[in-house]
Amino acid sequence: MCLLDTANVLADSPPVAELLSQLIRIDTSNPPGNEAAVAEFLAPRFAQLGFEVEIVKTPEPGKAHLFARLKGDGSKRPVLLTAHADVVGVEAEKWTREPFGGETIDGYVYGRGALDFKGGMAVFAEAVMRLAREKVPLSRDVVFLAAADEESGSFGTDWLADNHWDLINAEFVLNEGGWIIKNANGDVRYVSISTADKISMRLRLIARGTSIHASTPMADNAIFALARALARLEAYDPPPALIPSTRRFFRVLGETSAEPMRGHFFTLLDEDNPERLAAAKVISEDILLHAIMHNTVAPVILEGGFRGNVVPSSASADINFRLVPGTDVDSFIEEIRRVIDEPGHPVEITAPSGIAPELLRDYVEDRLSVPPSSEDTDLFRALERHAPDIYPGALVTSYVFQAATDAFPWRSRGVPVYGIYPYPVETTELQGMHGNDERVGIDSLASGAEMIYRVLLDVAAKR
Repeated sequence: MCLLDTANVLADSPPVAELLSQLIRIDTSNPPGNEAAVAEFLAPRFAQLGFEVEIVKTPEPGKAHLFARLKGDGSKRPVLLTAHADVVGVEAEKWTREPFGGETIDGYVYGRGALDFKGGMAVFAEAVMRLAREKVPLSRDVVFLAAADEESGSFGTDWLADNHWDLINAEFVLNEGGWIIKNANGDVRYVSISTADKISMRLRLIARGTSIHASTPMADNAIFALARALARLEAYDPPPALIPSTRRFFRVLGETSAEPMRGHFFTLLDEDNPERLAAAKVISEDILLHAIMHNTVAPVILEGGFRGNVVPSSASADINFRLVPGTDVDSFIEEIRRVIDEPGHPVEITAPSGIAPELLRDYVEDRLSVPPSSEDTDLFRALERHAPDIYPGALVTSYVFQAATDAFPWRSRGVPVYGIYPYPVETTELQGMHGNDERVGIDSLASGAEMIYRVLLDVAAKR
């Protein structure tokens, strides 16, 4: 692993970058999470600025949520900004920087969570604390939430909604989600604000065969059968599925693209165009755009065998499917069953161990059935209004977020949630999200903090 090159460290990082570095140094890899450490770190910083601070402990030791409320006059309902404090784990040996070092090098902050989502936490926190520092009179409470268990676990925002709804109830919510995408020259191309999320559904494929000595293998080898099923699944590409916000997003991309991509985007939007699938294939060379418009398929865990001289009786693969809102779960599973089917070598489709298939189905269907957040709110309009102020020439669009978030408890109760990663990035930088050498630009953090501050002034300041 490459150690910190002190010659390249930026000496005068803006406060939002310094805050992010400090947050990254608190290892909240989930499991176990240890989000209470973030709550305890942030609590005094908010309290000294006059926020009402509350740390809500969960039944799991070391796991907690932080609320910081800046009081308004109550003439309008609160606006809530939420950022999850937990991060995914790392393969530290594959990083060239210390994953939890929070190093600032060559204009970037490096570390796990820089993009997802401690960078957003730092931006949101800096924006709401600036309201307090500048003593802005407020017409509504502005609430900051550092949430637990977004990446995994049982005590996230669902648990908060069931047990502490009064703390998280608001007129509207700002969360992670859409992207501010810039071109290679640094100009921001578009700002996407997610109004809906794709839904994660993890299924397990199990192939079975005869367990026998490895010296006398039989034709019903479970590992070979699973491998063939996975190969067929790899070759399967579900057709494009465009909900209204996605159609608007691709229309914006068409308007901001040169030929031939401009033509491909508008061909995709034309349901009757015979070249539509060919256009989708070209557009899908961008992995982010592919994920937005398709139900996606990603093997994540393989299991099979227990000794080097025994052919196992079963082999399994866990597949992470990300489904577009409106997908019919039963029809999709039947389609997957058709794709992997091999006469004489059936592969079973079930839920991961410990999860009842019917409960998984109900869980996914509940989330897929929630309508997108309305674009007719003060918060959405404020985001539309102020993003071009900070990023001149950028078009603003709604969007379906390609991953799942913890927005469901609000949306399912009728509270609009809007998602944004509040810092411009190039699409190549997205590979660091849940990957190696995750980083975010310091200038991007600073511009994002300014944008969110202006949005909060718009929706919360007294007029």
